[in-house]
Amino acid sequence: MQRMLRLFAVVFTVGLFAAPVLAQDNYPTKPLRMIVAFPPGGGADLTARLVGQKLSESLGQPVVVDNKAGANGSVASDLVAKAAPDGYTFLLIDRGAFGINPSLYKKLPYDPLKDFAYITIATEAVYVLVVNPSLPVKTYQDFVALAKSKPGQIDYASNGIGSMFQLNVERMNAREGIKLNHVAYKGAGPAITAVVQGESALTVTSPAGVLGYIQDGKLRPLAVGASKRLAILPDVPTMKEAGGGEDTLVPTYFGFAAPAGTPKPVVMKLNAEIKKIVHLPDVADRLAKAGLDPVGGTPEEFAAEVKRDVDRFGKLVQALGIQPE
Repeated sequence: MQRMLRLFAVVFTVGLFAAPVLAQDNYPTKPLRMIVAFPPGGGADLTARLVGQKLSESLGQPVVVDNKAGANGSVASDLVAKAAPDGYTFLLIDRGAFGINPSLYKKLPYDPLKDFAYITIATEAVYVLVVNPSLPVKTYQDFVALAKSKPGQIDYASNGIGSMFQLNVERMNAREGIKLNHVAYKGAGPAITAVVQGESALTVTSPAGVLGYIQDGKLRPLAVGASKRLAILPDVPTMKEAGGGEDTLVPTYFGFAAPAGTPKPVVMKLNAEIKKIVHLPDVADRLAKAGLDPVGGTPEEFAAEVKRDVDRFGKLVQALGIQPE
């Protein structure tokens, strides 16, 4: 009898451990929910929908894209941080929500370093520096010289206080020893419009968002923050070529993360699938036309990037005197 009881105990214990393993091996068995921290349209949403469509095909389950914009990505991040860590809810986010928000909000409802299982950085989105064509400059160095001759007299537009737009221009201010006045707008669209209409002289933004204005001569591009020239703007020099620093215009990224505690095999399965997807020829072509580069790194690389960002952007926000909300 005791032997039977011991045998039952062993079988029961093995069953306890085998069930989760079996569930992970069969993952996924139901639809997945991808929460996107931005509204429809733009590089983040394009990345989400391209990956979501292909992921649905490769995993054999629907991937529902759910846009939850707000508070610089904090709304979506908080939802996923509090979701069940089972691999069926995951997040598409950018550099700002994980790397900058900790310095902008006193009571951030999530901890980017503790509350997530990082999957991969899927794409990188570089920025282009554009000016109103009425400005008497043709190159980046022309602009720096003009700004030095008019300290505090030239305005630049951003899509909000503490945004990547603002922090990138402030890095440029510090590097070049110039002083541009910051004017915050409610979104990238209004900031771009302000420069087109001459309300502000300059902004940094997504190449895809201003390509039409550049082609129509309503904006003049001076440099792109990339390691090589962009296919959609082949005549525009990189910041290094233009005489600026390689880190003057830091790109943003669009990455995927799940709630902390998500099983490692599930994370690695999503990592492998997404890395494969962003490098598919048809997907890479669509991304390139929007000014996005496929990345597809490891979870460890993503985690290390967030840790670096929290530190470096925290120092920059403090140096700029931006008070956390």
